[in-house]
Amino acid sequence: MAVKKKGKKTTPPKTVVLNKPVIAVTGSAGKTTTKEMIYAILKRRMLTYRSMYNKNFLGNTRAHVRRLRDEHEAAVLEFGILGSGHIRQHCRIIQPNMGVITNIGTAHIGNFGGDIGRLALAKSELIRYMKSTGTVFLNRDCPYSRQFTQQPFAGAFAGRFVTFGIEQDADYRADRVMPEEGGISFVCSFRQQREKLFIPILGEHNVYNALAAIAVAHTLGFSFQDIREGLRQFQPQRKRLVSYRLANNVQVLDDTYSSNPDAAKAAIDVLSQSGPGTKIAVLASMLEMGSYEVRGHEEVGKYVSQKNVDYLYTLGRSASYIARGAIRAGFPANRVIHCQSKVVLHRCLARRMKPNTTFLVKGSHRLKMGETVQFLCNAIARGKRKPR
Repeated sequence: MAVKKKGKKTTPPKTVVLNKPVIAVTGSAGKTTTKEMIYAILKRRMLTYRSMYNKNFLGNTRAHVRRLRDEHEAAVLEFGILGSGHIRQHCRIIQPNMGVITNIGTAHIGNFGGDIGRLALAKSELIRYMKSTGTVFLNRDCPYSRQFTQQPFAGAFAGRFVTFGIEQDADYRADRVMPEEGGISFVCSFRQQREKLFIPILGEHNVYNALAAIAVAHTLGFSFQDIREGLRQFQPQRKRLVSYRLANNVQVLDDTYSSNPDAAKAAIDVLSQSGPGTKIAVLASMLEMGSYEVRGHEEVGKYVSQKNVDYLYTLGRSASYIARGAIRAGFPANRVIHCQSKVVLHRCLARRMKPNTTFLVKGSHRLKMGETVQFLCNAIARGKRKPR
C-alpha cells in the first residue's frame, strides 16, 4: 500500500511594506478612472508606478511586487474584488498607506447575495488592512462611505480620513459643475481656497473621481497648478463614456466596458444632457446581479422614463426588465424596442440613423456591446454624403 508523503509546509510570503506613497483604489465604480487621474497628476513631479488598465485581481497585485523598483517614488494600484476577503489579500501582498474608496454601489452585488451591506463591509477591508496610521479618502455623498469611519468598518484604523463630495460638506467639495466642449469644468473648494478645474471626460460622476485624485495629490503636497495641469493631461480609458462625433451631427457615446445600475444611470444622465436632437439609449443586460437582477434592471428603466430620452432599445433577457420598468413608469411603449439578438438590434437601429441624433450604448463587458458601437460608426460613415 502506497504511503503519501507529507508535503512541505509553505510559509506565506511576507507583506511588502514600502517607504513611499502606496495608494490603493477600490470601490464599485470609477476605480480605473480615479487611478489614472491620480497617476496623471503624480507623474508630473514623481516617478510613479501604476497598475495598467483595469488589471486589479490578486495575480496582478503579486506581479506588482516583481515590477516595483527602488527608483519609483510612488505607486498607485487598483484593488478589485469578487468576494469577501479579496481586499484583505491585496493588502497582505502590498500594504497601502493611502486608500481611496470611490463609492459603494451595485457592481458585483450578485456575489454578495444582493446585499449591499455585505458588499460595503468587503470594500471596507481596505481601511482595516492597510497601514493603520495611513490616510483614507472617502466619498461623502455615498451613504455607505459616510459610515466607514465607524465600527465595524474602521476596525483598528487610527489614521486620518479625508473626504470629497458635491452635495455633502467635505474637505474637497465641487460646485459650479458645467459641461463644456470635450469635458466638464468645476470649482473645487478646500478650506478657504477655491480653484477652477477641467477634466477632459464626460459625466458629472467623473467629478467625484477627479475630487478623489485632487485630494490624494494635494495631501501629498502637490499645488493646485500641478493638479490642474495633470487633470488636463488625463487620458480617458477606452469604452468608458468615450464620445465619437460623426457626420450630420451624430454622436455615439461608447460606455461598453461594464455596466451596473449606478453606472447605467450615470451614463443616461450624460445622454440626457447631450444637447438638442434625438436621444437614443441602447441598454443591454447587466450581469452578476444575483437576486438584485429584476429590481436593478427595472430601476434603470424607471430612471430612463424620468430623463430626456426619446427612444429606448434593450438587448438580452435581463434587459427586458429595463424595458418593462420604463413602460410601467410611463415611458411611451411605442418608443421601447426590446431585441433578443444583435442582428435584430442593428437592423432596428439602422432605421434611427438620422441627423442630429445621439446614441448611448451601454452593457456588461461580456456582451461585447462595442460591436454595436462599431456598427453605428460604420453605418453612419457609409451613409455620409460626399460633398458636391
